[in-house]
Amino acid sequence: MGKEIIAIAEALSNERAIPKDKIFEALELALATATKKKYPVDIAVRVAINKKDGSYDTFRRWTVVDTEGALDNPASEISLEAARIDHEGIAAGDVVEEQIPSVEFDRITIQTAKQVLSQKVKDAEREQVISEQREHVGHVVNATVKKQTHEIMVIDLGGNAEAVLKRDQIIPHETYGRGDRIKVLMQEIKTEPGKGPQIICTRTSPDFLKELFRIEVPEIGEDVIEIMGVSRDPGSRAKIAVRSKDHRIDPRGACIGMRGARVMAVSNELAGEKIDVVLWDENLAQYVTNAMEPAEVSRILINEDSHSI
Repeated sequence: MGKEIIAIAEALSNERAIPKDKIFEALELALATATKKKYPVDIAVRVAINKKDGSYDTFRRWTVVDTEGALDNPASEISLEAARIDHEGIAAGDVVEEQIPSVEFDRITIQTAKQVLSQKVKDAEREQVISEQREHVGHVVNATVKKQTHEIMVIDLGGNAEAVLKRDQIIPHETYGRGDRIKVLMQEIKTEPGKGPQIICTRTSPDFLKELFRIEVPEIGEDVIEIMGVSRDPGSRAKIAVRSKDHRIDPRGACIGMRGARVMAVSNELAGEKIDVVLWDENLAQYVTNAMEPAEVSRILINEDSHSI
């Protein structure tokens, strides 16, 4: 059986492009699960596979509990007093192990191992895909619409990676069909109980507007122009405040582009959202005046206590 285990690990590693360590972890869990099914009570089991020759040892485990009363789970717990008879100096929370006969591979055991191994391999594949996508968090990515329901849209990022675009993260009045290309901001990778890690994307976040300008305006990407603030009413209107670190460069003109080409490219991506490029100013009153253009401001009242203007 040892040679078969090594062969299985190598085959799965090559076929699924998963590190051998992950395959061995899955095999150990599969063997442990098969072993537990041989016992009438819910015991704790650990299996250690020798990665060189494929042989494996099985250990029954008990968690040390500091209690004077009855144990909650005698099959997998041992009192501190009893544990110290054979293990002097052991503390509560430690684990006591005893080697037991390893399970033999009969038909039921093989089926159990196959089910556990299949699930663990799927989890390992998903974990690897998620790991490869982490570097794209906070950036705009291209995706393809895969399927959608009333609440979410599932999009394909390529490389076996899928992401979720919730309905409230889609710009109002936008409609997409299966196979449509779409740009999104990869917002975060969120782990939910029972679902595992999920890639969450958005099209309504102010950061999406910011990243689109970073793509369209080279001066922003080169850190010559700095985005100081963004505000959006998705699909309707947006304002972006900018300043230049080089006095020779007009930040508004650079963001608007020749004949408005740059700001229009961003607007078109956002379903025609009207975008105002505002000149940032250290003087709050002047900043507000710039933000209100083309309206003329006759008077500004600042209430510092309520943080209102």
